[in-house]
This record gives sequence, structure tokens and C-alpha cells, in this order.
Amino acid sequence: MNEFQYILHTLTGTLGTYFELILTFLPIMLAIEVPLLLFVFIGVLSWSREASNTYLSSTPSMSFIITCYGEGDEITKTIDTLVEQRYLGLIEILIVIDGAEQNLLTYRAAIKGQKRHHLRKDRAIKVLPKWQRGGRVSTLNAGLSEAKYDLVVNVDGDTSFDNNMACQLAMSLSDPNVVACGGALRVRNRQDSFWTRMQSLEYMMSMQTSKTGMAMWGLLNNISGAFGAFKRPMLKQIGGWDTHTAEDLDLTFRLKQYKKRYPNMRLNFSPQAIGHTDVPSTLHSLLLQRLRWDGDLLFLYLRKHRRGLDPNLLGWGSFLYILVYGVLQTVLLPLIMTLFNVYLFLFYPTTVVLAVLSCLYVIYFLFISLTFIVYLALISERVKEDREMVLWLFIYPFYALFMRVVTAFAMINEVVRRGHEESSMAPWWVLKRGKRF
Repeated sequence: MNEFQYILHTLTGTLGTYFELILTFLPIMLAIEVPLLLFVFIGVLSWSREASNTYLSSTPSMSFIITCYGEGDEITKTIDTLVEQRYLGLIEILIVIDGAEQNLLTYRAAIKGQKRHHLRKDRAIKVLPKWQRGGRVSTLNAGLSEAKYDLVVNVDGDTSFDNNMACQLAMSLSDPNVVACGGALRVRNRQDSFWTRMQSLEYMMSMQTSKTGMAMWGLLNNISGAFGAFKRPMLKQIGGWDTHTAEDLDLTFRLKQYKKRYPNMRLNFSPQAIGHTDVPSTLHSLLLQRLRWDGDLLFLYLRKHRRGLDPNLLGWGSFLYILVYGVLQTVLLPLIMTLFNVYLFLFYPTTVVLAVLSCLYVIYFLFISLTFIVYLALISERVKEDREMVLWLFIYPFYALFMRVVTAFAMINEVVRRGHEESSMAPWWVLKRGKRF
């Protein structure tokens, strides 16, 4: 105990001596993070009250587009959980196989799934093989061209769903002003490794909680490409999905550019429409994923859609939110924080570095703990299961800081090497033909 008190006294004394270091980053961080947390928490509380008074008044027909590439037998989970939805409306399931000639295993699994459920009159399953690989965007647009119904849901071929998912999406889309709705993704393989556990917490807080809260303010940042629902007329109006790699963020941003023209238009998020997905289980695969994700952010905001960052298109609310939390927090702040940490390590003693990092840890742990409590209390539909992650919260701030460094590297990689063009989401000849920005 005496040793702990000595360490604590040393760190606090060091912080007092070098308090100017804290003043270089703490006000900026608090000015960005605290308002965001307040918006999220108030939004989640508002959603919780509204959800208790929402019910399903109709069951419109829905078209599900399953994008498949190399999932093999894994797509049977997706097909089966869509067929088994407790939903009285008609469901059309379009299984689009990209590069079917090279992915015969996936194609055969899709055919088997179609035959297995052919007696269901309220579930129409159609396999659409694209023999030449064209990438994710062409796969989605191929499905859109075949979709019969006005509610279109895109899902990944390795994702499974709770059987009330379709009902939850239908409720969220019943508002005539809602043109799109994101579904919530949970980490199915969270017990596989340290990295999957960290991502599980990340999905709970950064994705489910934040998206739930910000959607209530009309400021949803992204509708996941792995699980998103759209009204087909609007989807057709904006030209469907576009090329390059982050097709989900690109599509969401293009929808937002109609906000000024249609001020009542809303993008919704349904935290009770649950999908389950596997996330990268190794550090190497996680890094590759985040280099693509984070590099795409810079490409889309500051290259492809820089002219679209206009309040005359987005409205002032969306414009300011994207500017602060899409550009400043996500693109610039990781670079600033990384450079600050490098500066610390190079020019200050170890005790000073530890003192500053300890201060950062305490602040982030407080923010994360509050967010997790809100998630458990108001959003989680599996409270007992999610409570098991409490002890991992103590480690999560280190993961969050590490991912900030990864984001900073991804930004540099995008600027120097145009990293978004090094994606596996489409073959190189498709990305090469896309317009350069």
C-alpha cells in the first residue's frame, strides 16, 4: 500500500510541476469529447422513452440483398436467420454471388439454401451469380436492380440475425420522413481473443450507444455496409451505391446532402434490430481493416466529398457535426495526439510521460465507464451477457489510445500512398477505373 501511495504521490507531484503539458491537450479534448457525450446520453434517454411507445402497425414487404464473395457455407446462417424472421410480411432474399466462377463453394451453398426453403410461400429466395468479380459496390447495385420491394436491406454474407430484426427495422422505417435506418451489430466471436473482446466493447459503445444517441438528433454518422435498410425510391434517386471502397459512408454522406432540400428527411438507427458478425481476431487482420476504414474517412471527407461539405447542402446541424466530429475528431485529433505522445517520449523524463498518460487514462476510463453504464441500462438486450465485459473496461483505454495511433498512421498512409486504393473490397481494375479525387 505504501508503494502505491508513493507512486501516486510521485505522479500527482509530477503533474503539478508540468501542469502546462496538461493544458496543451486537456481543454481541446474536453471541448470535443464532453459535448459529444452529453448529446449521446440525452439522445439515448430520448430514444428509450420513445421506444417504449412504438409498435408495429404494418408489415410492408422487404427485399434483403446478401452480398457474398468467399463465405462458403457461412452464408447458410444468413439465409436461415432471414427466412426464420418472425415477420408476417413478405421477405425477398436476393443472394448475390460476386465472382461466382471462382467461388463455387459459396454459389453451391446459396443454391442449397434456396432449395431448403423453397416451400415457404412468404419467403422468396433468388440466387444471382455474378460470374465475373466486380467488387462490393457492383454486387449491391446488382441486387438493387432486382429488388421488388420499397424497403431494401443490405447485409453481409457472414452475418446472422435475431428473429425480430425485420419487425424492428419496419418500425423504424414506418415514419414517412425516415429514408434509411442502420441496424445494430454485435460481435459474435468476442471470446476468440483479446482483440475481439476489445472490439466487442467498441461496438457496444462507439457504435450502438453513439449511433442510437446521435440518430435522435438527426446526426447519424454512418449506416453500416454490413447491415443497413433503405427506402428504394430514395436509393434510386441518389444513384445507388458508388465506387471506391467505403461504400457505406459514401452512401450515407450522399443522403445527407439532400437534407437542406428535404429538411424533414431523417436517417434512423435501430439498436434493437440485431445482427451478429465476426470481427478480426488477430492484430494483423485488425490493423488491415482499420487502415482501410480510417483511410477511407480522409479520402471521402477531404477528397471525394470536400465540395459536399457545404451547409447549403447538409444544413448547418449536419455540417457542424461532420466538421467537428467527422473531420476534427476523427481525422485531425488522432494525428495531434500521436504527435503529442511522440513529443513527450522524446523530450521528457519517464515519470512525466507516465504522469500525463495516467491522466489521460483516468479521463478516458471515466468517459468509457459512463457510456457503458448508459448502454447496459438503456440499450442492451442481453444485459447479463454484456455485464461480463465489465472488467475489460479497465484495459479498454489502452486499446482506444492504440487505435488512435493506428488512425493517425492510416491518415498519413492515405495522404502519401492513397491507401483507399489498396482495398480488397473490389478488384484492382475496378478501383483503377474509378474517378480519382
